[in-house]
Amino acid sequence: MTNAHQFHVAEASPSYWKVTFSNGPINLMDVDTIEQLGALVDRIEQAPDLTVVVFDSDNPDFFMAHFDFLADKSRIAAMKPGPTGLHPYADNFIRLGRVPAVTISAIKGRARGAGSEFVLATDIRFAGHRAILGQFEVGVGAVPGGNATGHLARLVGRDRAMEILLGADDFPAELAAEYGYVNRVLPEGELDDFVDAFARRIAGFDKVAVAGTKALIDESARIPDEEFGSALSAYFQTVGRPVNEHRVRRLFEGGLQKPDGIELDLGKQVAESNRN
Repeated sequence: MTNAHQFHVAEASPSYWKVTFSNGPINLMDVDTIEQLGALVDRIEQAPDLTVVVFDSDNPDFFMAHFDFLADKSRIAAMKPGPTGLHPYADNFIRLGRVPAVTISAIKGRARGAGSEFVLATDIRFAGHRAILGQFEVGVGAVPGGNATGHLARLVGRDRAMEILLGADDFPAELAAEYGYVNRVLPEGELDDFVDAFARRIAGFDKVAVAGTKALIDESARIPDEEFGSALSAYFQTVGRPVNEHRVRRLFEGGLQKPDGIELDLGKQVAESNRN
């Protein structure tokens, strides 16, 4: 049965919404997440006065852990293309990045893999000092599917994108900010108030001016839809190959997808799972 409540929307005002993500003990992204995110993007697109949306998590240890390794692959394959003509996973991130409203991620805890790709699709990323980001897909024999390659190459530069993506390691908040992966880091106890004040500041401005400025910025740094399509195709071609089954099996043996297992130190454990 579909979890009907992964994205909890609080409409602070017609111009400012706060969306809190909640899905299981470590906030995995799954097939239901894809469907519900698509519906949420529809809702954001159709809100005439909405100027800013803040995304956060109900779990201080996991903003959005990663995609569920046990998700129903046949259901993923059967999903119909979204408005861009691409699979909904890619379609969601393209459309989320292009909504007229400014989107802000307030990151506490871990955002790896699909979780990292989600925050990269938002316009602005603020992180608590205990936040951890990363793209570990190469460590399990796959190519990142949500165009983290395109986002990171533009945000941090080619060489640092190589370090993040090919090293498949965890990036603590301070280092992520130094690289440009996130905008800035705040003490955990100050993050919510800072983000709320910043969002309310933007929400008080004229929507036409805010949306127009965002659109002009995007014109100078637009990522073609084709990049998202290529990334997801490469992911589907590389993920789950039998040659890499032992890598994923070792991770599950160590407590993958459990809140008190290797998820707390996944960057290190991915490297361990690749040792002979």
